[in-house]
Amino acid sequence: MLRQTKSPLLSLPGAVPAEGPDEGVAAHYGDLFREQRALASGSGFVDLSHRGVVTVTGPDRLSWLHLLLTQHVSELPPGQATQALILSPHGHIEHALYLVDDGETTWAHVEPGTQGELIAYLESMKFFYRVEVADRTDDVAVVFLPAGSVVEAPEGVVVRETAYGRDLFLPRERLEEFAAEHGPAAGVLAYEALRVEGHRPRVGLETDHRTIPHELGLIGEAVHLQKGCYRGQETVARVHNLGKPPRRLVFLHLDGSVVTLPAHGDAVRLASDGPEGRQLGFVTTAVRHHELGPIALALVKRNVPTDAELLVGEGTAAAQETVVEP
Repeated sequence: MLRQTKSPLLSLPGAVPAEGPDEGVAAHYGDLFREQRALASGSGFVDLSHRGVVTVTGPDRLSWLHLLLTQHVSELPPGQATQALILSPHGHIEHALYLVDDGETTWAHVEPGTQGELIAYLESMKFFYRVEVADRTDDVAVVFLPAGSVVEAPEGVVVRETAYGRDLFLPRERLEEFAAEHGPAAGVLAYEALRVEGHRPRVGLETDHRTIPHELGLIGEAVHLQKGCYRGQETVARVHNLGKPPRRLVFLHLDGSVVTLPAHGDAVRLASDGPEGRQLGFVTTAVRHHELGPIALALVKRNVPTDAELLVGEGTAAAQETVVEP
């Protein structure tokens, strides 16, 4: 069973607990769209303290991680954010690590509850390398500040800065103090809405047991094609050089009159085939966006025409935008 960490910020006024993979933090604090607009304008923060936090220390940490990850990290400069995957021997995505090195320690946050499995794999690959792997989830909380935020990270806190915001690796004991000083908080549903808008895939939602990086557009972003061997590299190279992935990620604009959002796993079909037509993919994440209305990400077969009108679930109309080229 996955171990989830319950946030003390669930005691804030209006907090409604999230469900599913985000259990342990607030889905929202009473006003989903206000919280989205705040993040989009660069204000507020998101409590992501349910996410797993893993550190690697030791003089060999970057060269060792370079051998295991899909990303080129052997010369990762301090403070530079990157993203990397761990693949199965067949090239399927198992873990996504959101990384930064502070010059002495490599920090990563991962999907909630998956840190134990990740650490077990890393420990099995230590061999003679001078590295130490630690689960820091119990004492370090991830907090997200959106792009444009003027909040300064507390002194001594490791920061992972990206184009869409900053991840703070905040001592968990300081989480309530941070919230009091830099609120109001936005819930994870607001964060997810902006993630879907930005076409950013998430392991466990946009993936299943056979997802390869090419299907999600992660070549380059999380997979470096000019580095040495790592587990699953043969599949990555073969698909990149000789073929096309069997599926592709798409962005969907859903019928604005939809009352209930499609669920994860709901079927995607061609509108011309009707609701009884052949399933061509599945919905991965569906959200309500403060400007775009109901939107979603989905994985569909590569040969689905890019201009085809689609149906999702029991018959919700959907127009697609290309994320990964067929």
